[in-house]
Amino acid sequence: MSKLNFSISLILFFLSSSLIVSAQNIPGNGRISIVIHGGAGTILRTNMTPEKEKAYKKVLEQALRVGYKTLEAGKSSEEAVVSAIIVMENSPMFNAGKGAVFTNSGTNELDASIMNGSDNTAGAVAGVKRIKNPILAAQMVKNKSAHVLLTGTGAEGFVLKNKMKLVEPSYFYTERRYRQLMNIQKKPTGQGKLLNKNNDYKFGTVGVVALDVNGDIAAGTSTGGMSNKRFGRVGDAPIIGAGTYADNMTCGVSATGHGEFFMRNLVAYDIAAMMKYKEISLAEAADEVVMKKLKRMGGGGGIVSLDAKGNISMTFNTPGMYRGYMNEKDEPYTFIYQVE
Repeated sequence: MSKLNFSISLILFFLSSSLIVSAQNIPGNGRISIVIHGGAGTILRTNMTPEKEKAYKKVLEQALRVGYKTLEAGKSSEEAVVSAIIVMENSPMFNAGKGAVFTNSGTNELDASIMNGSDNTAGAVAGVKRIKNPILAAQMVKNKSAHVLLTGTGAEGFVLKNKMKLVEPSYFYTERRYRQLMNIQKKPTGQGKLLNKNNDYKFGTVGVVALDVNGDIAAGTSTGGMSNKRFGRVGDAPIIGAGTYADNMTCGVSATGHGEFFMRNLVAYDIAAMMKYKEISLAEAADEVVMKKLKRMGGGGGIVSLDAKGNISMTFNTPGMYRGYMNEKDEPYTFIYQVE
């Protein structure tokens, strides 16, 4: 074998290895289950202090425990999804709720969605600025309106009418996120552009999928969107079928990544559709969509998902994804990097 062929073979081997370790598939055990993510992207161990790593994992574990406790009490998967996402929305660690990134104009615009796999009902909000927990607003749209998606001041007016208190926009201010915006805008490519492929970006969406005692699946996603976004940009998180999807017959999916690619590919629904029409497993469907279709297009990100048997897939094509699952009492598992 020539040196050139050997080098090519070595590169292909490492690329292949990278794809394998980016997909964690956990077999179901017939019990209640919950799987979560806190965003994907260029998340490297070399850029993470032990203290910061511990802080991220602490919130992930807390969200898992809260969601699992909800399931353990016999409540619905939808309630478990909401309770776990609220934990992450209330933490400044993640790009959702309190930790939302800033738009180009220095505001915070939040999106969220939820879907119930037992009846395929769904609700979502987008571009809201005064709702503390957007996932609660998405659930309210689902359960108390004839609509699926409400936006901006209309969504805020709807939740206010339904007795949900609003917060001042200043609630979402964090120094860390504001500095992030300033740093992006200082770069030559920062002002006026959403994303540059050469920059280090983290897609900080949070999401949860749960399976309850009745065998019902629910999925939810919440985000502050893309740092420095303009013109009222909305990504995949509040779009049913793109960032969130749930169907008891196939699976539940919550996605995180460069939203434009996830919308164009209907990533969450595509995974469920592949399971249904190609009759393949959750692991195979997630691999086909995230590791092949998205990668070919240059779409970075990942998903967490589970099926009716509790099989779990945490699949991503980026260097890292904040993620974790719990399917037995007192045993939450959390991860950040490709290899741990």
